[in-house]
Amino acid sequence: MTKYARFVSLVCAGLFAGFLTSVLVLELSQRGFDSTVYTQVRLVELDSLDKLAVATLLPALIATAVLAYQTHRTNTRWLTVAALALLVFVFGLTLIVNLPINSDQLHWNAQSPPSDWTDVRDRWQIAHAVRTVAADLAFAVLALAAALPRTRRSTSLNTSARRDRLRA
Repeated sequence: MTKYARFVSLVCAGLFAGFLTSVLVLELSQRGFDSTVYTQVRLVELDSLDKLAVATLLPALIATAVLAYQTHRTNTRWLTVAALALLVFVFGLTLIVNLPINSDQLHWNAQSPPSDWTDVRDRWQIAHAVRTVAADLAFAVLALAAALPRTRRSTSLNTSARRDRLRA
């Protein structure tokens, strides 16, 4: 079970991090354009990219949670828990900042965006940059944990029993 959870966690977290990085590059490349171009591109993004985010983030979260449970007695437990915490942070930031802005932008008219469109764009892009960094770190930590040789942590009872046997 651990092997499968690690695989799904790595693949989905990697796909999600790559997806967010691509969107960040696209968003930053739009900064030199006017409101009409920005709004048109955002409306195209909002057509299906949210579905891709859900299809990669949710399996990454679930698989990483399973992996954290499965590795709780190994040397990689803290790396896995750190990756899970980062993914939970990304999920929370997405729910609190990005999705409400996405929902509002769905109703924008490309020919006459709201007067505060640059403020909204900047808020979304800052939150997106933060969650992109967090997702990239989560993937990097998961990759590091996967590359490390896994050893089981000994419990205090096993350690005590070994000491007793050595003394005898």
